[in-house]
Amino acid sequence: MKFFIDTANLNDIAEAEALGVLDGVTTNPSLMAKEGITGAENILNHYKKICDIVEGDVSAEVIATDYDGMIKQGEELAALHSQIVVKLPMIADGVKACKYFSDKGIKTNVTLVFSAGQALLAAKAGATYVSPFLGRLDDISTDGLHLIKEIRQIYDNYSFKTQILSASVRNTMHVINCAKLGSDVMTGPLSSITGLLKHPLTDSGLAQFLEDYKKGN
Repeated sequence: MKFFIDTANLNDIAEAEALGVLDGVTTNPSLMAKEGITGAENILNHYKKICDIVEGDVSAEVIATDYDGMIKQGEELAALHSQIVVKLPMIADGVKACKYFSDKGIKTNVTLVFSAGQALLAAKAGATYVSPFLGRLDDISTDGLHLIKEIRQIYDNYSFKTQILSASVRNTMHVINCAKLGSDVMTGPLSSITGLLKHPLTDSGLAQFLEDYKKGN
């Protein structure tokens, strides 16, 4: 399973990259605003900075909600860097734009997916990635992991090449469960990745090893 980090924070991205397990980055207008990145030119330059840190795919989201606007913005984003993946909303014009970009060989990520039917449409349109938001489903007492399972079954049934990018991952158990279900990618905050390092027996075992070494040396 690929590990993406869901942020616009360059320090977090650099830390995840330094760990040696990062495969890409996803971000969105909300995450950009959180880092104080505003204005079209500043946002585009920030995407370039992210691409300079990581080697994998970087999802950059269009703001337009109409087909022509998505095409214009998506082409501008794709021209920034070869790592850029055009992120499109799961609406009718978003699916149309996904098909347009797919036909041109431009990578796409269809986002805000909350049903298996939406994921099926994205795959039919040739999306590179589909982003089901499992954490947001959990927030409304719906099993987000069940959606991942449904999408995995459908994609396997028909050998769709679209990768399941489990988004809105909130914690380490989300990561583990997504891996069990066969999600191709997970994206979440830095804590969801570094949290996998932690176990009390590792800490106590290392402390014991060091103490025993100290006694004998």
